[in-house]
Amino acid sequence: MSNTVKRHIFLTGSPKIGKTTVVLKVINHLREKNVKVGGMISQEILERGIRVGFKIVDLLNNVEGKLAHVNCVSGPRVGKYRVCLEDLERIGAKAILSACEEADVIVIDEVGPMELYSEPFKKAVSKALESKKIVFGTIHWRAKTPLTEMIRRREDVKIVEVRYDNRNALPKIISEEILEQVKRLKE
Repeated sequence: MSNTVKRHIFLTGSPKIGKTTVVLKVINHLREKNVKVGGMISQEILERGIRVGFKIVDLLNNVEGKLAHVNCVSGPRVGKYRVCLEDLERIGAKAILSACEEADVIVIDEVGPMELYSEPFKKAVSKALESKKIVFGTIHWRAKTPLTEMIRRREDVKIVEVRYDNRNALPKIISEEILEQVKRLKE
């Protein structure tokens, strides 16, 4: 039995279960308690109610870019989307690295098939996990790569499955856990 503190929390669960919604609620709770949150989130891009892509948002600087889109002409293909590696690296990976320096909590939403095409993104995730900061992220439920498996195996990582029966309670539970960790790190 390990005594390692589970400092990092990664949410997983089926698509559209509400992982990013939980992340956004936790970010709001933390900011209300004056916790500096950095890193990146990904959100759907909708046109007339239909998902056409995903954007990435740098949480410290509020800079947005495209993670993937149906109209991108180059980049790795994931389903009907093409990944915009330039924005992923210029905004997403950079947001994670900036959060390593400037934030109390590093958000990484998501470690998944689109993001895993980027070496700078993978390096930024590894650096965040090795930093003294708390990482709160989402990990694709089926992705099995060296990086996702390393995250799942780490003794300091707690994996939480988001389900219909727990997703409304999770923001409060996770916020309290992270606030406790932040307090411990500042002591």
